[in-house]
Amino acid sequence: MRRPDPIPPSPGQESVWNYPRPPRLERVDRRLRAVFAGQTIADTTAGWRVLETSHPPTYYFPPDAVAPGVLGARVSANGRVAR
Repeated sequence: MRRPDPIPPSPGQESVWNYPRPPRLERVDRRLRAVFAGQTIADTTAGWRVLETSHPPTYYFPPDAVAPGVLGARVSANGRVAR
């Protein structure tokens, strides 16, 4: 399979082709917010992101940044509880 030709990033942007392999975990000191149905469900200035070649960054919130009651158990197709 041939690797796609990267598009040069514009000023202020990053290229996923410049991300490392193996993946790297790094702190995000700017504000991260997750909004669902117009309501903020997570908000932090102490987040993390994972950078991996050819993948968009994945952002993570610390548990105390998530609004109470937003996350809960989920029942999978086989009837088991997934957390």
